[in-house]
Amino acid sequence: MSFRAQWTQLFPPNHHPLTELTLPNQSGKVFIVTGGNSGVGLELVEILYNKDATVYMASRSQDKALATITAIQARNPLATGRLEFLHLDLNDLTTIKASAAAFAERESALHVLWNNAGIAAVPAGSLSKQGLEQHLAVNCLGPFLFAQLLLPQLRAAAASVPKNTVRVVWSSSAVVDSKAPPGGIVLEELSSPAGDPVHNYAISKAGNWMLAAEWNKRAGCEDILSLTQNPGNLSTNIWQHTSKVLRVLLWPVLYKPRNGAHTMLWAGLSSDVHEGDGGRYVVPWGRWHPNPRRDIIKSLKSKDEGGTGIAKDFWDWCEEQTLRYT
Repeated sequence: MSFRAQWTQLFPPNHHPLTELTLPNQSGKVFIVTGGNSGVGLELVEILYNKDATVYMASRSQDKALATITAIQARNPLATGRLEFLHLDLNDLTTIKASAAAFAERESALHVLWNNAGIAAVPAGSLSKQGLEQHLAVNCLGPFLFAQLLLPQLRAAAASVPKNTVRVVWSSSAVVDSKAPPGGIVLEELSSPAGDPVHNYAISKAGNWMLAAEWNKRAGCEDILSLTQNPGNLSTNIWQHTSKVLRVLLWPVLYKPRNGAHTMLWAGLSSDVHEGDGGRYVVPWGRWHPNPRRDIIKSLKSKDEGGTGIAKDFWDWCEEQTLRYT
C-alpha cells in the first residue's frame, strides 16, 4: 500500500476541473446512471439534467425513482433535459436482459453509461439471487452483464459522435489501495469467498478496475472508451452496513456527494480523456491516479505483456457466470 496513494484520495486537492459550472450543454446526449436515485448518482443525474441531457435513472424501486425525478424537476423548473426511470436490479441476473431491452425500445444510442450503483461491507455470507457472493454479484457481475447488453446502443452512439466521447465508467474505491489482496483478486475466492466483508468489497472494487481495463481492450477499437474511477469518500448510504464506530472514524474525511459527482463528470465527459487513457483510474475530483499499486497494474496486463493475466481470468469468470442470462 502506498501512503501517497491513500493520502491523495483521502485529502484530494481542492481542484475540480469539470463541474456543473463548466460542463458544456449536453443536448442530444443520452446517459444512464445506475443507482441514480440517491447519493452521488443523484447529484450526477441532476447536473446532467440541468445541461439538457436525456438521463435514465436505473434503479430497483420505481416509486423511489419517480419521487426523486419529481423532486429534481421541482428544484430545476427551467431545465429542459429529460429524466426517465429504468428498472434495474443488479442483485438478480435474470432481470437485467429485460432492463437493457426496455432501454433499447426507447433509445437507439447511449453516449455514456455510469456504472455507479453498488453495495459495501454487507454481512459475510450475503448472497445474490443466483447464490453468488453479493459484492461480486452487485458490483461486478450485474454491471458487466448490463454493459454487455447495451453494446449495440454504445456502438450506435460511437458511430455518430467525436472519437473517445462514448464511454463506460466503472466505480471503484480507495479501499483497493488499502485492502485489496496481492494482485487485487484471489481467483480461488470467487467460488469460496472470505468471511471478511471489507475484504470481499475490496475484491469487487478491484474487479471493477479489471473489468474497465479488459472492456477497453475489447471495445476500445470500436471507439468506446472504458475506465474506472473512485468518486471519493462521500457521505452517502454506501456506509450503511459498516459499524457505527467506523462511520464515526470516517466522518472527518467524508465529503459532500456533489464532489463525487465532479469526479464522475470528469471520467465520463472530460475532453482531457484521450484514446490512450482507456483502462486508467480516475481519482477525486477529476485526475489520474498518481501512484496505482504495481501488483494490480501487473494483474491488468496479460501474460504476453509480462503481467499475471488476472484481469483476463476475472473477465472470463464474469462471462461464464453471466452467459446464460444474455
